[in-house]
Amino acid sequence: MSDESLIAKIFPRLEESQLNQLARYAELLGEWNEKINLISRKDIQNVISRHIVPSLAISTVGNFTKGESVLDIGTGGGLPGIPLAIVHGETNFTLMDSIGKKIMAVSAIVKDLKLQNVKTVNVRAENFSGKFDKIVARAVTNLVDFLKYAKKLLKPKGKIFYLKGGDNADDLGLLKRCKLYNMSAITGIHELEDKVILEIF
Repeated sequence: MSDESLIAKIFPRLEESQLNQLARYAELLGEWNEKINLISRKDIQNVISRHIVPSLAISTVGNFTKGESVLDIGTGGGLPGIPLAIVHGETNFTLMDSIGKKIMAVSAIVKDLKLQNVKTVNVRAENFSGKFDKIVARAVTNLVDFLKYAKKLLKPKGKIFYLKGGDNADDLGLLKRCKLYNMSAITGIHELEDKVILEIF
């Protein structure tokens, strides 16, 4: 099964133009990863199933609407922000990372993909000001530290969608209000059974 076919099977409502953009993003991520370590080198062959599909899975549990503002903290190579921006063209995404060369790569990728709804910023989250309707992130640090600065950037009644793996018992004990979604159940990919989306509100 081709990469585009895998995405189309899991997310059947996507348009052909979106599938083409996602495939192009996977190519660009591979090209840039040879110059800058955006994702694990050993994982580049599985970029669709282990990185892009999990990013898109957030859209099945989060309602991204027209005009909303979404912040991707610690975007790295543009994950999960770029895949979400491709499929939610009327939602405004800000992709943040503290590492300049990663943001340089992401900015180039955004330009190549002609994503008008994305802007990039090179800053640490704790030094950033702004308020967003939603925040998305992959496990960039331990959850306690992440929430300290993420919640300051969230509008009242906003939500955080946090992708992570491993044991979640300790994290869930810290959270008063959250939902947990199993990645394998959403995507049908058995290899993602250790990955979850935490919806924090």
